[in-house]
Amino acid sequence: MKPLLPLTDPSQPDLNSYSETDRLIARICRDPRDIPFVFLTLKITVFMIPLAILMYLPSITGIAWWLTALAYFVVNNFVFKGPFGLMLHCTSHRVLFSKKYGMLNHYLPWFIGPFFGQTPKTYYSHHIGMHHPENNLPDDISTTMPFRRDSLRGFLAYFTDFFFLVVIRLAAYFKRHDRKKLMLLTISGELFFILLVTGLMFVNWQATVMVFIVPFVLSRVVMMLGNWAQHAFVSGDDPGNAYKNSITCINTKYNHKCWNDGYHISHHVKPSMHWTEHPQHFSENIQEYINHKAIVFDGIHFLHVWVYLMRGRYDLLAKNFVNLGNHFQDDTEVITFLKSRTQKIIHSPLDLSTLK
Repeated sequence: MKPLLPLTDPSQPDLNSYSETDRLIARICRDPRDIPFVFLTLKITVFMIPLAILMYLPSITGIAWWLTALAYFVVNNFVFKGPFGLMLHCTSHRVLFSKKYGMLNHYLPWFIGPFFGQTPKTYYSHHIGMHHPENNLPDDISTTMPFRRDSLRGFLAYFTDFFFLVVIRLAAYFKRHDRKKLMLLTISGELFFILLVTGLMFVNWQATVMVFIVPFVLSRVVMMLGNWAQHAFVSGDDPGNAYKNSITCINTKYNHKCWNDGYHISHHVKPSMHWTEHPQHFSENIQEYINHKAIVFDGIHFLHVWVYLMRGRYDLLAKNFVNLGNHFQDDTEVITFLKSRTQKIIHSPLDLSTLK
């Protein structure tokens, strides 16, 4: 166990310290605190997209093609994938560009997104239109509740269902709830990606596999891995309580790279909260975390949580567990508590009305 240590995660910037370039870019942003998103978008456009284009050029062959493909794979998946994915997450909740420059808000989901395996607008539809309203409860098509969340077999079943059926289930969800616009966005985004990839396969199938298909598969693996870890510890008695169905990871480099994504409890408490506000909100509302026995880890992030669960390493989870309110005497008590939160939770249809 760990005591609550001072937070080192990114907090609100001092707008007075912005350079002239920052202030110039801020004019087109809806919120000046999102200037880093513009710089990240420019870096992806300048450094990664040209590598993708090079792989389609007939003059690039042999070892030169494979070196370009390797560079693209590394830059896409190990440099930009995490920051881009969480930038897409943040800008789905709060649009990046101001109303005057609103057309620019299509650039990330429709142009950049497919290079990271993000089919246009399906992430928005799933996350904003379905996941947050349903809050990991039974009507959430990506709920973790019916699975043993410390089981690799359980995760594989969860991932397989999502990978092959997510679009069908999501479209059906929106149809049931009479949300035709989101249903059409889901279907059109997925079809756009399928048609794009199919067409480019006839141009250069090797480049298409590397540029679009590999990132697509990896992206969906990472998204489901992340959602599994974020909602791995759920209270069967109160599964609709964000303090009891989500976790928070503090003081980790991941929060610096991925826009404080570790603060998943406060994200479900206030989904539209700006990413720079989470550490302050956590500090100001620490008593709520204590009252609900919220699960907070220090120094690790969601990938660690997932790996430790798959390996059954509750000892490592307990080692990084923050003992808020001193509810637990030792790691043994923490392990017992954590294990109680990873069991299957099955509710009959008659119970569903009590969960929201």
